[in-house]
Amino acid sequence: MPTVTREPDKAFRFASLIVMSPRDPHPEASAGATVSAGQSKRSDAERNRGRIIAAARTVFGRDGLNASMASVARETGVGIATLFRHFPRKEDLLAAVFADRMKAYAQATDAALADPDPWHGFTGYIETVCAMQAADRGFADILTMNFPGVPELEKYHARAYEGFLELIGRAKDSGQLREDFTSRDLVLLLMANAGVLGATADAAPDAWRRLVAWMIQSFQAPARGPLPDPPEDAALYEAMRRASQGVTAPEPGKRR
Repeated sequence: MPTVTREPDKAFRFASLIVMSPRDPHPEASAGATVSAGQSKRSDAERNRGRIIAAARTVFGRDGLNASMASVARETGVGIATLFRHFPRKEDLLAAVFADRMKAYAQATDAALADPDPWHGFTGYIETVCAMQAADRGFADILTMNFPGVPELEKYHARAYEGFLELIGRAKDSGQLREDFTSRDLVLLLMANAGVLGATADAAPDAWRRLVAWMIQSFQAPARGPLPDPPEDAALYEAMRRASQGVTAPEPGKRR
Protein backbone atom coordinates (compact mmCIF):
# COMPACT_ATOMS: atom_id res chain seq x y z
CA MET A 1 0.00 0.00 0.00
CA PRO A 2 1.22 3.58 -0.60
CA THR A 3 1.69 4.33 3.10
CA VAL A 4 3.76 1.18 3.51
CA THR A 5 6.00 1.77 0.49
CA ARG A 6 6.69 5.37 1.47
CA GLU A 7 7.41 4.60 5.10
CA PRO A 8 11.07 3.47 4.71
CA ASP A 9 11.95 6.70 2.89
CA LYS A 10 10.30 8.79 5.62
CA ALA A 11 12.10 6.87 8.34
CA PHE A 12 15.46 7.21 6.57
CA ARG A 13 15.08 10.97 6.05
CA PHE A 14 13.98 11.53 9.63
CA ALA A 15 16.86 9.43 10.99
CA SER A 16 19.34 11.39 8.86
CA LEU A 17 18.12 14.71 10.27
CA ILE A 18 18.59 13.43 13.82
CA VAL A 19 22.10 12.14 13.07
CA MET A 20 23.06 15.55 11.65
CA SER A 21 21.63 17.48 14.62
CA PRO A 22 24.28 18.71 17.12
CA ARG A 23 21.63 18.77 19.85
CA ASP A 24 21.40 14.97 19.95
CA PRO A 25 24.05 13.43 22.20
CA HIS A 26 23.31 9.88 20.94
CA PRO A 27 22.62 10.12 17.20
CA GLU A 28 23.07 6.46 16.43
CA ALA A 29 20.65 5.39 19.15
CA SER A 30 18.07 7.93 17.96
CA ALA A 31 18.39 6.80 14.36
CA GLY A 32 17.96 3.19 15.38
CA ALA A 33 14.89 4.02 17.42
CA THR A 34 13.35 5.85 14.46
CA VAL A 35 13.94 2.95 12.09
CA SER A 36 12.49 0.58 14.68
CA ALA A 37 9.43 2.82 14.98
CA GLY A 38 9.00 2.75 11.20
CA GLN A 39 9.30 -1.02 11.15
CA SER A 40 6.80 -1.27 13.98
CA LYS A 41 4.31 0.86 12.04
CA ARG A 42 4.71 -1.34 8.98
CA SER A 43 4.25 -4.47 11.07
CA ASP A 44 1.13 -3.02 12.67
CA ALA A 45 -0.26 -2.10 9.24
CA GLU A 46 0.41 -5.60 7.90
CA ARG A 47 -1.21 -7.19 10.95
CA ASN A 48 -4.25 -4.96 10.60
CA ARG A 49 -4.57 -5.82 6.92
CA GLY A 50 -4.36 -9.53 7.68
CA ARG A 51 -6.95 -9.21 10.44
CA ILE A 52 -9.31 -7.33 8.13
CA ILE A 53 -9.04 -9.97 5.41
CA ALA A 54 -9.61 -12.78 7.90
CA ALA A 55 -12.63 -10.99 9.35
CA ALA A 56 -14.01 -10.27 5.88
CA ARG A 57 -13.78 -13.96 5.00
CA THR A 58 -15.88 -14.70 8.07
CA VAL A 59 -18.43 -11.97 7.39
CA PHE A 60 -18.83 -12.62 3.65
CA GLY A 61 -18.88 -16.36 4.24
CA ARG A 62 -21.61 -15.96 6.86
CA ASP A 63 -23.70 -13.12 5.42
CA GLY A 64 -22.86 -13.12 1.71
CA LEU A 65 -21.55 -10.22 -0.35
CA ASN A 66 -24.31 -7.90 0.83
CA ALA A 67 -22.48 -7.58 4.13
CA SER A 68 -21.40 -3.99 4.75
CA MET A 69 -17.91 -2.66 5.22
CA ALA A 70 -19.05 -1.55 8.68
CA SER A 71 -19.82 -5.19 9.52
CA VAL A 72 -16.30 -6.16 8.50
CA ALA A 73 -14.84 -3.35 10.62
CA ARG A 74 -16.84 -4.51 13.65
CA GLU A 75 -15.76 -8.12 13.14
CA THR A 76 -12.15 -7.00 12.88
CA GLY A 77 -12.34 -4.68 15.87
CA VAL A 78 -11.02 -1.64 13.99
CA GLY A 79 -12.56 1.70 13.11
CA ILE A 80 -14.16 2.19 9.71
CA ALA A 81 -11.48 4.76 8.84
CA THR A 82 -8.76 2.14 9.38
CA LEU A 83 -10.65 -0.28 7.16
CA PHE A 84 -10.93 2.26 4.34
CA ARG A 85 -7.25 3.19 4.62
CA HIS A 86 -6.41 -0.40 3.75
CA PHE A 87 -9.28 -0.97 1.31
CA PRO A 88 -10.69 2.28 -0.16
CA ARG A 89 -13.38 0.37 -2.10
CA LYS A 90 -15.36 -2.72 -1.27
CA GLU A 91 -14.10 -4.16 -4.57
CA ASP A 92 -10.53 -3.93 -3.24
CA LEU A 93 -11.50 -5.95 -0.19
CA LEU A 94 -13.34 -8.53 -2.32
CA ALA A 95 -10.23 -8.97 -4.47
CA ALA A 96 -8.06 -9.53 -1.41
CA VAL A 97 -10.54 -11.98 0.15
CA PHE A 98 -11.53 -14.01 -2.90
CA ALA A 99 -8.53 -13.90 -5.27
CA ASP A 100 -7.20 -17.24 -4.02
CA ARG A 101 -10.65 -18.83 -4.30
CA MET A 102 -11.19 -17.51 -7.82
CA LYS A 103 -7.75 -18.81 -8.75
CA ALA A 104 -8.75 -22.23 -7.40
CA TYR A 105 -11.97 -21.94 -9.44
CA ALA A 106 -9.94 -21.42 -12.61
CA GLN A 107 -7.50 -24.17 -11.70
CA ALA A 108 -10.42 -26.58 -11.29
CA THR A 109 -11.18 -26.02 -14.96
CA ASP A 110 -7.56 -26.74 -15.88
CA ALA A 111 -7.63 -29.98 -13.89
CA ALA A 112 -10.90 -31.05 -15.53
CA LEU A 113 -9.49 -30.38 -19.01
CA ALA A 114 -6.49 -32.54 -18.16
CA ASP A 115 -8.79 -35.51 -17.48
CA PRO A 116 -8.62 -37.92 -20.45
CA ASP A 117 -12.29 -38.85 -19.94
CA PRO A 118 -14.41 -35.90 -21.20
CA TRP A 119 -17.50 -36.87 -19.20
CA HIS A 120 -15.57 -37.51 -16.00
CA GLY A 121 -13.77 -34.19 -16.43
CA PHE A 122 -17.05 -32.35 -17.02
CA THR A 123 -18.92 -33.89 -14.07
CA GLY A 124 -15.89 -33.67 -11.80
CA TYR A 125 -15.66 -29.95 -12.47
CA ILE A 126 -19.33 -29.40 -11.61
CA GLU A 127 -18.98 -31.39 -8.39
CA THR A 128 -15.83 -29.46 -7.44
CA VAL A 129 -17.40 -26.06 -8.01
CA CYS A 130 -20.55 -26.95 -6.11
CA ALA A 131 -18.42 -28.23 -3.23
CA MET A 132 -16.60 -24.90 -3.20
CA GLN A 133 -19.99 -23.23 -2.92
CA ALA A 134 -20.90 -25.44 0.01
CA ALA A 135 -17.70 -24.51 1.83
CA ASP A 136 -18.18 -20.75 1.58
CA ARG A 137 -21.44 -18.83 1.21
CA GLY A 138 -19.64 -15.69 0.09
CA PHE A 139 -17.91 -17.67 -2.65
CA ALA A 140 -21.31 -19.02 -3.71
CA ASP A 141 -22.27 -15.41 -4.48
CA ILE A 142 -18.98 -14.80 -6.30
CA LEU A 143 -19.63 -17.68 -8.70
CA THR A 144 -22.85 -16.12 -9.98
CA MET A 145 -21.59 -12.54 -10.33
CA ASN A 146 -19.41 -10.49 -12.63
CA PHE A 147 -16.88 -8.00 -11.24
CA PRO A 148 -15.91 -5.49 -13.94
CA GLY A 149 -14.39 -3.26 -11.24
CA VAL A 150 -12.10 -6.03 -9.95
CA PRO A 151 -9.75 -7.05 -12.78
CA GLU A 152 -8.06 -9.80 -10.79
CA LEU A 153 -11.34 -11.59 -10.12
CA GLU A 154 -12.55 -11.03 -13.69
CA LYS A 155 -9.34 -12.55 -15.05
CA TYR A 156 -9.90 -15.81 -13.22
CA HIS A 157 -13.63 -15.71 -13.93
CA ALA A 158 -12.97 -15.40 -17.68
CA ARG A 159 -10.36 -18.16 -17.60
CA ALA A 160 -12.79 -20.52 -15.85
CA TYR A 161 -15.59 -19.62 -18.27
CA GLU A 162 -13.50 -20.27 -21.37
CA GLY A 163 -12.32 -23.56 -19.89
CA PHE A 164 -15.88 -24.61 -19.11
CA LEU A 165 -16.93 -23.96 -22.70
CA GLU A 166 -14.19 -26.33 -23.78
CA LEU A 167 -15.36 -28.92 -21.27
CA ILE A 168 -18.87 -28.67 -22.69
CA GLY A 169 -17.60 -29.14 -26.24
CA ARG A 170 -15.52 -32.18 -25.35
CA ALA A 171 -18.36 -33.82 -23.40
CA LYS A 172 -20.77 -33.28 -26.30
CA ASP A 173 -18.27 -34.59 -28.84
CA SER A 174 -17.94 -37.75 -26.74
CA GLY A 175 -21.71 -38.25 -27.00
CA GLN A 176 -22.19 -38.22 -23.22
CA LEU A 177 -23.56 -34.69 -22.73
CA ARG A 178 -26.95 -33.79 -24.16
CA GLU A 179 -26.72 -31.37 -27.08
CA ASP A 180 -29.05 -28.75 -25.64
CA PHE A 181 -26.87 -28.15 -22.55
CA THR A 182 -25.43 -24.62 -22.44
CA SER A 183 -23.13 -22.72 -20.08
CA ARG A 184 -26.24 -20.97 -18.74
CA ASP A 185 -27.33 -24.28 -17.27
CA LEU A 186 -24.32 -24.22 -14.97
CA VAL A 187 -25.35 -20.75 -13.78
CA LEU A 188 -28.86 -22.05 -13.07
CA LEU A 189 -27.40 -25.00 -11.16
CA LEU A 190 -25.16 -22.71 -9.10
CA MET A 191 -28.10 -20.47 -8.25
CA ALA A 192 -30.20 -23.52 -7.30
CA ASN A 193 -27.35 -24.94 -5.25
CA ALA A 194 -26.88 -21.62 -3.47
CA GLY A 195 -30.58 -21.66 -2.59
CA VAL A 196 -30.40 -25.19 -1.21
CA LEU A 197 -27.28 -24.33 0.80
CA GLY A 198 -28.97 -21.27 2.25
CA ALA A 199 -32.12 -23.18 3.17
CA THR A 200 -30.55 -26.33 4.61
CA ALA A 201 -27.48 -24.81 6.32
CA ASP A 202 -26.71 -26.78 9.50
CA ALA A 203 -29.98 -28.72 9.39
CA ALA A 204 -29.04 -30.86 6.37
CA PRO A 205 -25.55 -29.79 5.31
CA ASP A 206 -25.12 -32.51 2.66
CA ALA A 207 -28.47 -32.01 0.92
CA TRP A 208 -26.76 -30.14 -1.89
CA ARG A 209 -24.95 -33.32 -2.96
CA ARG A 210 -28.24 -35.00 -3.88
CA LEU A 211 -29.34 -31.97 -5.89
CA VAL A 212 -26.07 -31.92 -7.82
CA ALA A 213 -26.21 -35.68 -8.48
CA TRP A 214 -29.77 -35.35 -9.83
CA MET A 215 -28.75 -32.47 -12.08
CA ILE A 216 -25.70 -34.25 -13.46
CA GLN A 217 -27.84 -37.24 -14.38
CA SER A 218 -30.27 -34.91 -16.16
CA PHE A 219 -27.40 -33.47 -18.21
CA GLN A 220 -26.34 -36.87 -19.52
CA ALA A 221 -27.13 -38.08 -23.02
CA PRO A 222 -29.38 -39.42 -24.35
CA ALA A 223 -31.84 -36.69 -23.46
CA ARG A 224 -35.10 -37.88 -21.93
CA GLY A 225 -37.03 -35.13 -23.66
CA PRO A 226 -36.84 -31.55 -24.92
CA LEU A 227 -36.26 -28.61 -22.57
CA PRO A 228 -37.63 -25.07 -22.61
CA ASP A 229 -35.22 -22.47 -23.94
CA PRO A 230 -32.72 -21.17 -21.35
CA PRO A 231 -33.10 -17.57 -20.13
CA GLU A 232 -31.55 -14.80 -22.20
CA ASP A 233 -28.21 -13.51 -20.96
CA ALA A 234 -29.67 -10.17 -19.82
CA ALA A 235 -32.50 -11.85 -17.92
CA LEU A 236 -30.12 -14.34 -16.30
CA TYR A 237 -27.76 -11.56 -15.27
CA GLU A 238 -30.64 -9.66 -13.65
CA ALA A 239 -31.66 -12.81 -11.81
CA MET A 240 -28.09 -13.29 -10.57
CA ARG A 241 -27.94 -9.66 -9.44
CA ARG A 242 -31.16 -10.01 -7.46
CA ALA A 243 -30.08 -13.30 -5.92
CA SER A 244 -26.70 -11.90 -4.83
CA GLN A 245 -28.34 -8.81 -3.31
CA GLY A 246 -31.22 -10.67 -1.69
CA VAL A 247 -33.76 -8.79 -3.81
CA THR A 248 -37.18 -10.37 -4.32
CA ALA A 249 -38.57 -10.29 -7.84
CA PRO A 250 -41.72 -8.16 -8.31
CA GLU A 251 -45.03 -9.94 -8.60
CA PRO A 252 -46.28 -10.48 -12.16
CA GLY A 253 -47.91 -7.32 -13.50
CA LYS A 254 -46.32 -5.10 -10.85
CA ARG A 255 -43.38 -2.77 -11.19
CA ARG A 256 -40.86 -1.72 -8.59
